[in-house]
Amino acid sequence: MSDPKLTTAVPPESPLSELSQQSPALKLQENLVKIRDSLRPGQQQMADWESGPLAVSAVPGAGKSTGMAAAAAIAIARHYERSGRMSRRHLVVVTFTRSAAANIKTKIRQDLKKLSLPQTGFFVYTLHGLALNIASRHPDLSRLQLDNVTLITANQSHRFIRAAVEQWIANNPDTYLRLLAGHQFDGEETERLRRQSVLRTEVLPDLAYTVIHEAKSSGISPEKLREWSQQTTDQYAILSVAAGLYEQYENLMRSRDFIDYDDMILAALRVLDNDSARRIEQNQVFAVFEDEAQDSSPLQTKLLEILASESAGEENSTLHTPHSTLHTPHSALHTPHSTLHTPHSALSTQHSALNLVRVGDPNQAINSTFTPADPIYFREFCQKCDRQKLLATMDQAGRSTRIIIAAANFTLEWVNSQQSTATNNRQKPFRYQKIRPVDADDPQTNANPHPVGRGLELYTPRDIHHTAELLSQRVVELFTQDPSSCAAVLVRENRQGRWLAAALAPICKEHKITLYDVGERERRSHVPQEILALLQFCDRPHSPDYLKAALDVLVQRQLIPTQDINTLASLPEEFLYPGPLAPPQLEIVQKAAHLCRSLLRARLELPLYQMIFFLALTLNYDQAELATADKLAERVNQQIASNSSMGAMLSALSEIVSSERFEPVETEDTEERYTRRGQLTIITMHKAKGLDWDYVFLPFLHENLIPGRFWVPPQSQFLGDFTLSEVARAQIRAALHHDASSIPNVTQAWEQAKHLKIAEEYRLLYVAMTRAKRLLWMSAAQKAPFTWSKPENLQEQAPCPVFPALKRQFPECVVNPAIYSAVPM
Repeated sequence: MSDPKLTTAVPPESPLSELSQQSPALKLQENLVKIRDSLRPGQQQMADWESGPLAVSAVPGAGKSTGMAAAAAIAIARHYERSGRMSRRHLVVVTFTRSAAANIKTKIRQDLKKLSLPQTGFFVYTLHGLALNIASRHPDLSRLQLDNVTLITANQSHRFIRAAVEQWIANNPDTYLRLLAGHQFDGEETERLRRQSVLRTEVLPDLAYTVIHEAKSSGISPEKLREWSQQTTDQYAILSVAAGLYEQYENLMRSRDFIDYDDMILAALRVLDNDSARRIEQNQVFAVFEDEAQDSSPLQTKLLEILASESAGEENSTLHTPHSTLHTPHSALHTPHSTLHTPHSALSTQHSALNLVRVGDPNQAINSTFTPADPIYFREFCQKCDRQKLLATMDQAGRSTRIIIAAANFTLEWVNSQQSTATNNRQKPFRYQKIRPVDADDPQTNANPHPVGRGLELYTPRDIHHTAELLSQRVVELFTQDPSSCAAVLVRENRQGRWLAAALAPICKEHKITLYDVGERERRSHVPQEILALLQFCDRPHSPDYLKAALDVLVQRQLIPTQDINTLASLPEEFLYPGPLAPPQLEIVQKAAHLCRSLLRARLELPLYQMIFFLALTLNYDQAELATADKLAERVNQQIASNSSMGAMLSALSEIVSSERFEPVETEDTEERYTRRGQLTIITMHKAKGLDWDYVFLPFLHENLIPGRFWVPPQSQFLGDFTLSEVARAQIRAALHHDASSIPNVTQAWEQAKHLKIAEEYRLLYVAMTRAKRLLWMSAAQKAPFTWSKPENLQEQAPCPVFPALKRQFPECVVNPAIYSAVPM
């Protein structure tokens, strides 16, 4: 760190002419030194920032929020010294979630209090909160009238996505027939109906959802997608299909005054595209600090770079990227200011006035295969900064005991070593950055704590039932030793958590250990959508779409066995009321048909106001879900009191589901969230990011889930050995990273998507491992389900490839279940 902007600990004292002014200034300098000296070396590098761009690459548990809060407070103090406390400029701190924003805001205020400074001079936002703030201050420029629009999050099943699919099919019959034919088709009617169901309810909605968010968050218009499609030669013209779906979705959103989260970013950029408005916004900001930078999209990064620029002139409003010019979907952005700059563009010499600090960890990028977040941009930003000695590394972490750190570092190195096809560091799953324990005099309380038992325990149970038995025994032992500790079981998917919660509940109840299943609350939040799906079926039972949606709910609630619901939904009458000449139905089909007929009978026999609660009972809702359904029924019935009809009820429910304004009923205190003392939390690996526990359990580490097999669902294999959505995502990213002439073909794109998926799954495992403080418990049972929708069907399963490597590297941590009692306590 030889750059003069980064080496100065605190600014030199301003010459003071009066003795009365000297004492506060000296006191401030002393307090600044105290705060800086309390930080680790990596945190100090961030605190030493004065101006210009700075990349901060931080390992898990390195104290990012503590370092960022201290750096923010010191930056505010320096700004006061330079400009006076009446300055209109402030520091903007941007983070990923509202809870993280609240946390860092509290820490900055505490550090400002230590400096005896006003707890002002900064604002903390989420990225979308910042965009909304800018857009709402300039409604004429943003074209965002908040009183007239509704914010939605459009998933694959959202009615706008479905409507866009139907409109595209109507407008493009020839292309649709080409998709229907697939790579081979004999014209058989039943198969044609099945393929129609798959295309209309799965393949095309998934393609639309993926491409809309991938392209929109990168500033790519439907026209640009069509242009890129000309560079491809696949038989389905996937990017052209995607462009048509995207265009229909945008038309629907505009016609109904709906916006999504990407529209908020675009609205803010429309404001900043105006010279006068851009100067107004820039003149209110002296610097921007960004947390979780590895999860930013290109447009989000563009927004922050514009705000962080000191210049108000034309040249600084457009930061040129050497790779490509990226166009936003709105014509208002097709101006000289609309050239989308990527994160590394800030480092060009003419833009050295860009006061932007980006903090993140590329090795914790776990959202890029299902969101537009792409860690490549932050990696490149770190590489550029490193070459200019503008990279700070926070590689010391006090969270975990040393054996857990060693296991995490080994996992990182082992996974990278297995990627023999990678040609450079950018393509490897991990950025090479090892976690180091903190120094002996580190101020963190109980840093790198002593391990419990061996600190790392590796098990190979017989099956998942044996896994639950061993895990519960260890949980009881640990909470008996220290009832005030906290623990978590991290699972790859919610179905594992549901099964494990049922298995552990009796043991936890017997030993008075609180068991909190995070997935249970998520299931409650799905109550309105599930009720709507069943009511739509009851209203129109002969609709293949509504029948399929109802069957999907019944399968997810495990009320009927998993089966090919596309075939069942393709011929609703034959499924519900088979005639005497129809072939005999399988037993699982009969069960599904019987349950569907009981729903239709209830529609005829029950009054409308009782339907929601009846459906809740049919779905076997638990106490909290029933309370949520009761609240839902009360709200809907009040809303349709003057027009009590099925149509009015469906309209009211659709509005609730679309606008996401309905909160589930909580039957327990969740203010302490997931890390309560004396509690065992069951949570997915994704949700665990940013949290930590004394003891972390990672069961069910099998190859079919981590890194997983990139497979094509059987129902859509008629299109080929790939999925349209993943091919489109890989092609769009290739065009963004390089140029349109290098867009891969379908085979190459599918391989790239497979590589991205494997890399992200290993990063997810790394994140899960680094949640543990004193004990990391890992297991891979010899027998496990192929799919957790049928946990009773056990078969031999290969472990996650890194698990045997860990056993070889740490043989002293391998626990033989047969002599489990010998584990040191």
